Amino acid sequence: MTKIRLAGTVNDSITDGPGLRFTIFVQGCPHNCPGCHNPQTHDFAGGKDADTDDLLEQGLRNPLLCGVTFSGGEPMCQARALAELARKFRERGVDDIACYTGYLIEDLLAGKVDGAEELLKELDTLVDGPFIQARRTYEAKFKGSDNQRVIDVQATLEQGKVVLDTSERWN
Repeated sequence: MTKIRLAGTVNDSITDGPGLRFTIFVQGCPHNCPGCHNPQTHDFAGGKDADTDDLLEQGLRNPLLCGVTFSGGEPMCQARALAELARKFRERGVDDIACYTGYLIEDLLAGKVDGAEELLKELDTLVDGPFIQARRTYEAKFKGSDNQRVIDVQATLEQGKVVLDTSERWN
């Protein structure tokens, strides 16, 4: 039983990736991007503790579930707990796990964020980069500013270079 500092969940999100998704909003973010959509998630002392097993069961209650998305706050600040949760979802048949982060994948792979590589191994898709208000876009389906990238994480890990997800599902 692992704890996550949680801001909240959405059981059937259509804005945090393709299909109906269970979205977990973690509490705490060091980026404080001006214009952030979720500023209430920035305070590391806010939110509440949640058990990963309870989150797993909550997400699996939706028979139409297409995937799970980690958002926030900054998921990479709780990477190890989320990696464990992602593995549990996979064991139960969920095969589309995505994450939003204000970090760049290059920094995560370089070990600049403790535990991030463990979470990356469990992800299918990563939307990386900080939200930049001056680059806000309404054209992209699942990102807030046009500097953010939708990354195929497993292909990136296999090829050793950033591989963008150019599928219609995410773009």
